Amino acid sequence: MKKSKKTMSKGLTRRDALKLSGLALGGLAFTGSAGKAIAATSKYGGGNPNAPLDSFYPTHNDTQRYKYFEQLKPITPCGKDIKGKLTGTKLEPDEMRITFMGSAIPMARRAQAEMSIFVEVGWDKDKQQPLDQFIFDFGCGVSANYQACGVGYGRMDKIFINHLHGDHVSDLIHAYGFGPSSNRYSPLFVWGNKPSGVPNPGKNPPVTNSNNYPNTPDYYDDGVQAFCTHLREALRWHTESQAFLSSAYESYPSLAEIAANWGLPYVPAPAGDDPSNDAYALIPIGLDWWKTGLDDEGKPTGDNIAYNNLTSRSKVLHYPVIHCRKGSMGYKLEWTPPGAQEPLTMIYSSDTKPEWNSIYHAINKDEDGNARGVDVFIHEMVPPAEVWAMKSQGLTEPGSGEMWDKTVQAMIDVQNSSHTPQGAFGYMLSQMDPRPRLPVVTHFPVADDTVACALKSVQAHCPDIKKLGDQLVWSFDLMVLRVFPDRIEQRRAEVNDFSFNPPVPLSDKKKYAPKYHTEDGKPDPFFQIDTEAEIPSTEEGGEETYRKDGY
Repeated sequence: MKKSKKTMSKGLTRRDALKLSGLALGGLAFTGSAGKAIAATSKYGGGNPNAPLDSFYPTHNDTQRYKYFEQLKPITPCGKDIKGKLTGTKLEPDEMRITFMGSAIPMARRAQAEMSIFVEVGWDKDKQQPLDQFIFDFGCGVSANYQACGVGYGRMDKIFINHLHGDHVSDLIHAYGFGPSSNRYSPLFVWGNKPSGVPNPGKNPPVTNSNNYPNTPDYYDDGVQAFCTHLREALRWHTESQAFLSSAYESYPSLAEIAANWGLPYVPAPAGDDPSNDAYALIPIGLDWWKTGLDDEGKPTGDNIAYNNLTSRSKVLHYPVIHCRKGSMGYKLEWTPPGAQEPLTMIYSSDTKPEWNSIYHAINKDEDGNARGVDVFIHEMVPPAEVWAMKSQGLTEPGSGEMWDKTVQAMIDVQNSSHTPQGAFGYMLSQMDPRPRLPVVTHFPVADDTVACALKSVQAHCPDIKKLGDQLVWSFDLMVLRVFPDRIEQRRAEVNDFSFNPPVPLSDKKKYAPKYHTEDGKPDPFFQIDTEAEIPSTEEGGEETYRKDGY
């Protein structure tokens, strides 16, 4: 068959191209969590390698809009004004609210920040706030969306990192560095992987004249503990410079009490030399990333708990996924509403190749082996390598030539180490019984054209999914999912693009004196600066310069 330059790369067969989009997965075999070979036969036969490539892309849809998101009903995020009065739509007592603060594959786009998901659960009538909240990943650009949604740093105290790529951790600099000068007067807790255990190939390189890489250490200390330790020191100038402001209050519980109340796997400690009750205490919690939490039959073992708060009835579990390097994890959040017997459940796989652990956790067997399924299944997806390359090169259709071939191959290499192509996502859904109430695609460059292309690939495996909506949706920044026991509502957060920091109501908590303080314990903003070359105001210096009040 003659290859078309418009649709095929040089040296890339039609079958190869379809493999890239995940449409030839039907004949592969995967290994389950128990090490068993599992036949990967789609119940819908969607791995047809002979389907014409041009039936998937181009789709002739808009490249600059996501109309599905635009037509969602608006919702005003829940917050408080300066007097502590509620604003926006408060959570219902039986509601899990999931807000996508970022949804893109890197690099960040104007339309999409990098990954971060904010989850709130239930409602505390006395405190007039959610019972609990969680952040999963904190990538580039998401701080603006948190701010616009009225989520202050005081509510950003628990951040679960799926893996330590820059697009999942970069805005931690903001959350950690600026939290204490805003309204987070408590430590920042960060969950992540223990060291990967991958040996350093510099010890015995396959190519003997490859002398660019060090041969020590045998294993890198590449877990969340080391990450937080170095982040804490990297921001030393920042934290000291702002330490003339109070950053701790007297009644904060000990870390042993926190570990007991939150059901942590161990009693953690600050990554640096900060007091354990201080807002500049960055506290990593390293997780045994290799534990699936499942036995050979897919039943829970309970050895993968990251957080288990009996007061808020919230539990976070982790499991390994396949992404670039050992240590990458997915998370499962279970929250049981007041008076309910069964939890609402969300899975967030983050970045991963197609793998079985996410499927098993989505099937969600109980101790008796009953498959319960999950409410929301959030999983990454990437476009086929050719579409990815086409977009990266600014083309409107697949190209040709040496640069094109190299770009496609680079995308293939990235995909092979890291990601789930769109057809593979469809195959994974076809293996879930029961299927999640709402599967959600994320970490995807969303627009009408890319979504239409991806939907076709998913439908090849799940033909019952006719359109976007209740059966499947692609996430987008500020998409809100209101999850109830009997329904799931999709909404579009309505925010102010010119918002300032969320209001910080006055606190009645008794604070310690700041690190840099005067003799009477008040903040000393002059301790760390040299004022010799300062231009004083008219009121301070006597000469007419500028007004002290700033006008």
